[in-house]
Amino acid sequence: MSVAELPIAFDQQELGRFCRARGIRRLSLFGSVLRDDFDPEASDVDVFAEFRAGALRGVGLDYFDYGRDLSEIFGRKVDFCSRLNKHLWPAVQREMFVVYEQA
Repeated sequence: MSVAELPIAFDQQELGRFCRARGIRRLSLFGSVLRDDFDPEASDVDVFAEFRAGALRGVGLDYFDYGRDLSEIFGRKVDFCSRLNKHLWPAVQREMFVVYEQA
């Protein structure tokens, strides 16, 4: 799969700026946005962020705005996370599609 094949369109440069400003080293999509059951009218976008060491130090409650900020970039509701239940992690990890990775 490539970014062009995703059922959503977004500005990759804007996404890169967002990630760099917040210390995100890798941002991946998972869930229905990668499957045939994605509903362009109703589905949200599941996003998993991996941060550089120390990037979250001092962020506090601003962390909870990251999903809202990404919603503006992706043009739809975003479920943002950086940790998952240990039982869900293996399945999510297998399907993740990286949309940003720090060079």
